Amino acid sequence: MNKSGIEWCDHTWNPITGCRHGCSYCYADKMSLRFCGNMKRNMVQTDQYRMEGDLFVLDKPFMNEDGKPVIYPFGFEPTLHIYRYDTLDKLKQGQNIFVGAMADIFGEWVTDSWIDDILGICEKHPQHNYLFLTKNPERYTQYGVPYGKENIWYGTTITCDADAGRFNYLPAGCNTFVSIEPLMGDIVSKHNVMFRQVDWIIIGAETGHNKNKIVPELQWIKDIVVKADYNSVPVFMKDSLIPIVGEKNMRRDFPKQLQIHKRSEKVNKKLSGNCMLCGKTEDKNKMVTLTARAVRGGKATSFGHMCHSCFAKWLTSHNIPVPNLENKKEIEDGKEKL
Repeated sequence: MNKSGIEWCDHTWNPITGCRHGCSYCYADKMSLRFCGNMKRNMVQTDQYRMEGDLFVLDKPFMNEDGKPVIYPFGFEPTLHIYRYDTLDKLKQGQNIFVGAMADIFGEWVTDSWIDDILGICEKHPQHNYLFLTKNPERYTQYGVPYGKENIWYGTTITCDADAGRFNYLPAGCNTFVSIEPLMGDIVSKHNVMFRQVDWIIIGAETGHNKNKIVPELQWIKDIVVKADYNSVPVFMKDSLIPIVGEKNMRRDFPKQLQIHKRSEKVNKKLSGNCMLCGKTEDKNKMVTLTARAVRGGKATSFGHMCHSCFAKWLTSHNIPVPNLENKKEIEDGKEKL
């Protein structure tokens, strides 16, 4: 699990790496070759991996001769990293997670069982939002992705008029988005209906070694934004567009669902408490903590919580002045009096 440098998500999770689309502008392909080590040597280390057909499977991290992990031992060949299955356990606060930033999870070469595993893990961590992005959106329906899941987003990549029709294969009844990156041409004139069918639009220019090879025209971007605004679709512009549109014109819009960071059940139990009088459940930091000392000057120990309303009633019933519960200092003073 990595803190993401991709502006539109919090983290990336790569239980699968590698892809067979062969896109000339792919950043992930170039990155995998930088961190593959000696692939010829890696291939003969058959005790460190196994095969499922022509796909690689790693049950444990692949190690080089110095005992250091090799992140992409087979370059950009599709590889399942089973040892990464438990990495979501480390994130307690809900995050927006891009699943497969170094792969195409729904590529036609990926087995259903791999997708089953990944979606099953997502199901066990419902506090997160999961974003999938593919150039093969037909697979969403072929596989039978679960509909109506508020925390799962299905996207497809569009670059120009020739592939803009991919949005038609995004699954109905689901959160959907398009990533128009790199933007290589005018896509609005022939594909107006797209703006009525998707829930989010991301736009970016080509980066890396192909930067400035095709620079999006300002009018192409303006046309997308105008159509999106007309259909109330949020638009997120990546930093690569700053030289074209200017910093003050950058749009960083997120759908409402992706603005909410939920907590896991474990964290909820840890941070919430029940009022000792009415039983109401609330975050502990929004309640009054009741403490006591065995001896004067000794360490105070918490023994319970009260909601503000019950705390005020309890003080009144014992003829104790009610402090201003919005003022932390007065609350602390009130604790001392108790």
